[in-house]
Amino acid sequence: MPEPKHLALGPYTQNLRTFPLLEATSRFFRTSNGLVKQAARWVLPIFFAAALGAGSDYISAKGKIDSIESDQLPARSRVQFSPGELNAYVSQEVRTVADGVRNAQLQFLGPGLVRGSALVDFAKVRRSQGHPPGWLLSKLLEGERPVSVTAHLTSGGGQATVDVQQVQISGIEIEGGTLDFLIQTFVLPLYPNAMVGRPFALGHRVDKIDVQPSGVVVNIAPDPAAAPRR
Repeated sequence: MPEPKHLALGPYTQNLRTFPLLEATSRFFRTSNGLVKQAARWVLPIFFAAALGAGSDYISAKGKIDSIESDQLPARSRVQFSPGELNAYVSQEVRTVADGVRNAQLQFLGPGLVRGSALVDFAKVRRSQGHPPGWLLSKLLEGERPVSVTAHLTSGGGQATVDVQQVQISGIEIEGGTLDFLIQTFVLPLYPNAMVGRPFALGHRVDKIDVQPSGVVVNIAPDPAAAPRR
């Protein structure tokens, strides 16, 4: 597009170069257009590579989980999941569980210590469960809120226990009766067999789950009969 030589101002016509600010602005847009094109040559391949990487992490994690659930892994096998694989898996699978949850992420803080976070619209979650909240409850629950749950996992001998250490909604710590209400209302309808603070069987011959900042390792029992199956 040819560079404009004049700028019409009401009934007058003034040369663009007599207005330093307008001239500088014009030069900026001409220059930045070239910069954007140059940046696109670098940014777009990186963006698509990241998207493909997330997809491959999900495929890798799902393949490993399928192999565990097949009950065909050799005794004493160790299946390792990277944080990237687990985050890709959680981000994808959470969409199939309920509406109203997005940007789910996991952080592995230390031995056995995991923090899960997401943006949650509790009213939308209830509707997806087939239980639309009443007028008052919908006013209290409507809208996305940042939610984080920090929990400690201990496991061994084919069993595991999850102890919730902290729950925060919009930066406010939730405990006592309010926490019980959230578990009863939102967690148990989605996961009827969920157990918090009590041992439960891992199943699929899993003997132990080792959580570290570098990722998670699932250990298959030394003997197929050593860990109970579901």
